[in-house]
Amino acid sequence: GNSGMASTSTAREKLPTPAATLTQLVLNRVAATPTREAFRAPTESGGWSSTTWQEVGDDITNQAAGLLALGLEPEQRVGIAGETSVPWILADLAVALAGGAVTTVYASTGADDVAYILSDSDTRIIYADNEAQVSKLREKRSDLGHLNKVILFHGDPKAEDGDWVITLDDLRNLGKEKLKAEPNAVTESAGKVTGDQLATLIYTSGTTGKPKGVELTHSNWGYIGAALEGMGVLTIDDVQFLWLPLAHVFGSVLIAAQLQIGFVTAVDGRVPKIVENLPVVKPTFMGAVPRIFEKVYAGVNAQVAADGGAKAKIASWAFGVGKKYRDAELANGKAPGGMLGAQFGLADKLVFSKVRDRLGGQVRMCISGSAALSPDVAEWFNIVGMPILEGYGLTETSAATAIVRPDNIKFGTVGEAVPGTEVKIAEDGEILVKGPGVMRGYHNKPEATAEVFVGDGYFATGDIGEIDALGRIKITDRKKDLVKTSGGKYIAPSAIESQFKAICGVAGQMVVHANNRKFASALISLDPDAAAAWAKERGKPTDVASLSKDPDMIAYIGASVDELNSKLNKWETIKKFEILDTEFSVDSGELTPSLKVKRKVVEEKYKGLLDSLYA
Repeated sequence: GNSGMASTSTAREKLPTPAATLTQLVLNRVAATPTREAFRAPTESGGWSSTTWQEVGDDITNQAAGLLALGLEPEQRVGIAGETSVPWILADLAVALAGGAVTTVYASTGADDVAYILSDSDTRIIYADNEAQVSKLREKRSDLGHLNKVILFHGDPKAEDGDWVITLDDLRNLGKEKLKAEPNAVTESAGKVTGDQLATLIYTSGTTGKPKGVELTHSNWGYIGAALEGMGVLTIDDVQFLWLPLAHVFGSVLIAAQLQIGFVTAVDGRVPKIVENLPVVKPTFMGAVPRIFEKVYAGVNAQVAADGGAKAKIASWAFGVGKKYRDAELANGKAPGGMLGAQFGLADKLVFSKVRDRLGGQVRMCISGSAALSPDVAEWFNIVGMPILEGYGLTETSAATAIVRPDNIKFGTVGEAVPGTEVKIAEDGEILVKGPGVMRGYHNKPEATAEVFVGDGYFATGDIGEIDALGRIKITDRKKDLVKTSGGKYIAPSAIESQFKAICGVAGQMVVHANNRKFASALISLDPDAAAAWAKERGKPTDVASLSKDPDMIAYIGASVDELNSKLNKWETIKKFEILDTEFSVDSGELTPSLKVKRKVVEEKYKGLLDSLYA
């Protein structure tokens, strides 16, 4: 095996001295560029409003003072529940200035899990997005004895809640009063924060059992900011578009990078609005999960197929040229000139620039994380000039463990370790990580913590992988996601699923099922937009329910499954599949908030259907 290989960041990168704490990271940024734009947020009227770093500094100081006035003590937990928004980010930073720690809660988490998370974390104060979040807290109030105060971002408190619920303005006013009496209250609380103090408590929505609280410290965030700057990929002039859930570590890491580097971020957590926001915001980079990139890829391909004729021929020619050009560029480390360069220029003008315009026309690159990205989708984005830098990490490693570097791209890998982090492969193939981004431990779970630290400070990720001669890491599967057929052969479902989505333009999700079965089968959902485009072209009804039973659609998906099978080992091939008549969703519990499929839930829900495939 390659257990001797390790990945540490390359000599061409320097790790800047990290801020000791998240608190310091924030204060440094406000002091360095007070008049620069920090955030953009959507307004009621459909435009965008801007906030400078100085305004951020003033607001979070007032909020922090308000939290101190409410009696917040060092490391005490303050929850934030809701959608990704600028108020969420400012609340998070205010808690850091006050010396508290944030417990993150997804907007979609049900009342029972919210109560579990807030009790387990001993959360004392919580920011809630709106009445929908407050109603979950009200319902469980008898179980939440320690929850003293709810701060509402939007809407008005209900009379029945008395002074248990206050508005954000109430909190700011409390803060202003406190600062009149004690002008240095926040400076003092911020100055006392240390690197090993708890900053963020993120509960991982494990696919099994109750969620575990991951303890990330102030120095974790200071380090991650520095590591992302040290790669030299982002600059202060970048424009980020952020929609990722901030309850998820991927979103938080992008904020740490922003605080370190100082670029502006436009923030809107509403996933259905992503496509219409991009041309307005014109971001230079965006973080997303593979599902979003697959949608763009499928959308463009559906459009090309619908155009047909000359347009389809031109697109096909352009992608042929683009592939040759990018292959040469990756091989030689520089852009080819001559005939190929000229052809590429034409292909870019006719085809690729139009694809880039769909994402606002200014995107230099994208960052993908949280699940495996198909190498074909990654290559396609690179051809059109928006390379996706795939990253890898866990909540337990502050999300940024490794990331693809633009000058060392290899599709299908997650790049090299970030500066200052060390990654190696254990004897059994498991990926081990050591560095300043690794968590302090699981909250209140010493046994679980001891289990994942395997000696010499290495954290065991539970992922299986390999490292190539250039230090690039390839994830082959989750240790616990490997399934075994009744014939004793191991299958890695996620690897098969991500290949399929690149082959089949109309598929939403594929779930491969094979555990203790004679062969592998699959459940396939349709992507509503791509399937509708396919149907329109053929004069068929466009609803997913009727398309799932359409003989031509079944044949079309069947052909894609055949193509997938031709790339797999015999025992991995999909022998039977079923097309579902609805899409998986977060609300119905089949997807996590970061849009990953919960296998156990899907296999349980469709047990009858799966059993029938083996009858």
